[in-house]
Amino acid sequence: MTNVDIKKLLEAGTHFGHKTSRWHPKMSPYIHSKKNGSHIIDLTMTVEKLDEALYFIEKTAAAGKQVLLVGTKRQAKGIIKKAAEDTGMPYVYERWIGGMLTNSNTMNNRVKHLKDLEQKMDSGALEAKYNKLEVQRYQEEIDGMNFLYGGIKFMANRPGAVFITDVINDSNAVREAQKLGIPIVAIVDTNADPSGINYPIPANDDAIKSIQLITEYVVQAINAGKTKVKKTEKTGE
Repeated sequence: MTNVDIKKLLEAGTHFGHKTSRWHPKMSPYIHSKKNGSHIIDLTMTVEKLDEALYFIEKTAAAGKQVLLVGTKRQAKGIIKKAAEDTGMPYVYERWIGGMLTNSNTMNNRVKHLKDLEQKMDSGALEAKYNKLEVQRYQEEIDGMNFLYGGIKFMANRPGAVFITDVINDSNAVREAQKLGIPIVAIVDTNADPSGINYPIPANDDAIKSIQLITEYVVQAINAGKTKVKKTEKTGE
């Protein structure tokens, strides 16, 4: 189990919420006070909710299920991509395409087309059949599809959970996961609605250090769960 350090949360500015005029009333249980016109998040609640979220994520990964990592706003993009690389989990960091979760047939067909083109490109089949300009166009098609679907190329039809760094910015991801009943773990700032989020983590969703720290905890939980899977496979239990 990953141990959350409240001092690190403080140092990362995780407790800084939005201006009081922009708050969502349902976040009141997680607000400690007001300072200079902004809300201050109660970090004891952040630790409590983050602990719950990390336990669930570890359990999900230990069951051999995928955790889809989502963060498309500027501050989160690089963090989410690195987290995906560190865990081998599917991710979306450029743009959420409508139907990524709810329209699996269309997504599967597009991903299959992408994989087929990549296989033909790698094997030299395209170069053997087409001229340089045509091959270049195929490569451009591959690059464009990877931009949109590269992160979910190896995602199962339905991940075991979705981790979202900003529920307002990535509201489409929230809606699709909710529609399918996929558990959502998400950073929820003082201006957002935590209802409908299975494991809300009250925290600053704008500061890079805050997003980075919480995502690092998520990465640790995923990898801890994956380690349990490997141990089980090795022992045969």
